[in-house]
Amino acid sequence: MKEILKDLNKAFENKTRLGIMSALMVNDYMDFKNLKDLLDVTDGNLASHLKALEKVDYISVTKEFIERKPNTKYQATKEGQIAFKKHIQAIEQLLK
Repeated sequence: MKEILKDLNKAFENKTRLGIMSALMVNDYMDFKNLKDLLDVTDGNLASHLKALEKVDYISVTKEFIERKPNTKYQATKEGQIAFKKHIQAIEQLLK
């Protein structure tokens, strides 16, 4: 049991962060607006969770302009993908 628990990652304990990573695992990238709509959270709430994931290098951020409007895209990093898969596998093991 202790072996399984060590693979649970604190970065993914929050449901918003879990939702962000889940969305980024099945999409090449997502922009801020689409993540906000999908997760049904406020701008500030989403921004703080994205910042936390960026700080541990689990997501990368790309900023660009589309027709003079700023657009911020988020993508799961390789490190983030590995950590998230490990976290999900630990949860699956606990449920067995």
